[in-house]
Amino acid sequence: MSRRSGQVGEVQRHGKFWTVRFRLDISEQEKRIYHRVKICPLSGPGLLTRPEIQRRAREIVDSCGANSEEHFNQVQGMSLGVTFREQAKWWLEHVQTRNRKPIRAGTAEGWKYCLDKWILPAIGDMPLSQVGNPTLKGLVATMKKAGLSAKTIDDYIQPVKMVVGSLLNEEGEPIYPRKWNNEFIDMPVVENQRQPVVMGEEVSNLLNNCDGFHRMLYALKAGSGLRIGEALAVRVELVSRDRRTIEIQNSTDRGQLGPTKTPAGVRFVDLHPSLGAMLDRFIDGRTSGFLFSTISGRPMTRQNIMNRHFNPLLEKLGLERKGYHAFRRFRVTHLRENRVPEDLIRFWLGHKDRTITDKYSKLKADGRFRRAVAEQVGLGFELPASVVVENDGLGANVAPNAPKIDKLELSVVA
Repeated sequence: MSRRSGQVGEVQRHGKFWTVRFRLDISEQEKRIYHRVKICPLSGPGLLTRPEIQRRAREIVDSCGANSEEHFNQVQGMSLGVTFREQAKWWLEHVQTRNRKPIRAGTAEGWKYCLDKWILPAIGDMPLSQVGNPTLKGLVATMKKAGLSAKTIDDYIQPVKMVVGSLLNEEGEPIYPRKWNNEFIDMPVVENQRQPVVMGEEVSNLLNNCDGFHRMLYALKAGSGLRIGEALAVRVELVSRDRRTIEIQNSTDRGQLGPTKTPAGVRFVDLHPSLGAMLDRFIDGRTSGFLFSTISGRPMTRQNIMNRHFNPLLEKLGLERKGYHAFRRFRVTHLRENRVPEDLIRFWLGHKDRTITDKYSKLKADGRFRRAVAEQVGLGFELPASVVVENDGLGANVAPNAPKIDKLELSVVA
């Protein structure tokens, strides 16, 4: 399309009329055909002047889409004869193997589920060219009738939009550009989304009712705010010798080691001395390997732990079912209650800077300050008595928790 200069049409006499002749793209044909449209009679009522005939000829050419990129793309897509199912299959494979930001295996599995369960049975055999706002309106109505939440519907509709936009022409532009209208589609508004969190007493209760690596994992999650995939990807070599700092380099997904969720996920996370002492006893002299590993030495899978231990433990204790992110929300809440600087919270949590001021601040580069803050704000929960010791063997007294403070006042030793 970019190589075409545009047509104005050729005005010709044809029978008793002035006409305009031009070339037009037709579906399922490689070459354009010549198309003729009447302009006005040669004489009598309705006759136009020569300038008016030329102007009307250009209007006809444009209205027929002879110079329209949208019409060209639509005809090209119809010639391809692509169905939504065929394009969805290509798209799902492409987003996993592309060089630029390939999606995680877990994300691909979730999208495949919603395609197989909700989308393909409804519109899989529909030509991709016909998938638009009315199609989504019907899908949304079906999902609402089935009782899906607003957030779930919003998540499930996104793949439809991405599949339609993934069919490109030779210029790398969408063949079927769409202006999605959520008002017309009647998309439900996502609000009051459920975000469960654990309280300090609940964390203590959980730790007192489990042992082994489960106790260490839950304590580490609550005391550091690590994402579950990051916690399961920690190697012993990345834990400092005094067990006060963990370097995060990777994350896991379905037991496979990969990059962190975002570039900001690569960071250092500092621990309270009591949690560091508990971690030292858990490592028990190991010098390599994953902190939490299977018998074969591979990283554990989050879903396995969730189904076999975490959910049954919550049910046993009469607690509401929650995801691992509940620990992360608890940690953020505790840090804010103790007035920890926001840029340091974002650094520990693996979130990118939000302002230029955050970029100017170098608190996250000051390891001594970070450790002092981690020690002073405490954990916000009690470690089991069996893991609390008087001295951590590294020259520092260990308390199960530091008292809550009203204002953060720290002096950094140079």
